Amino acid sequence: MAGVLLAPAFGKDAAPATMAAQGTMQAAFAPWDDVEGLIVDQLGDARKQVLVQAYLLTSRPITDALVQAKKRGIDVRVLVDGGQLDKNSTERLQQLRAAGVPVWLETKYRNAHNKVIVIDAALPSATVITGSYNFTWSAQHKNAENILVLGKNPPLAARYAANWQRHRADAEVVP
Repeated sequence: MAGVLLAPAFGKDAAPATMAAQGTMQAAFAPWDDVEGLIVDQLGDARKQVLVQAYLLTSRPITDALVQAKKRGIDVRVLVDGGQLDKNSTERLQQLRAAGVPVWLETKYRNAHNKVIVIDAALPSATVITGSYNFTWSAQHKNAENILVLGKNPPLAARYAANWQRHRADAEVVP
């Protein structure tokens, strides 16, 4: 299994990272733009690893794209807010687990409100997807949402991958 590229240590006394702008940037806004399709396309371009941090993950197309990535041999790993399991369907999480995708529940926080996908952090094509967009049908069709797709930015992706790993260390694995 591919390792997660780690950035310098975090801590409450550590200053936020400042890095030079580089790569590409794409902004999309739901419900007008096909944010869900943009995410699915980005997942289709993954070559080594996909790390997901989701407050909610109920989108069938996004889940299907994660499963397809896993079938292509991509290292796919998912963190979700554990508090949302009682309020929302777990069908997509079950689909991921059935496909062999490890899923962890974040239970340490009142809300694990991250909405982040890190693709290929260790490659020159490293991409970070982040914004307000929850990975749900409602986010695309009923909500006012946004995402940024930040491509070809390995230092930024490494920082997000390190943060993902830090959260995973505190999370509970879904059996």
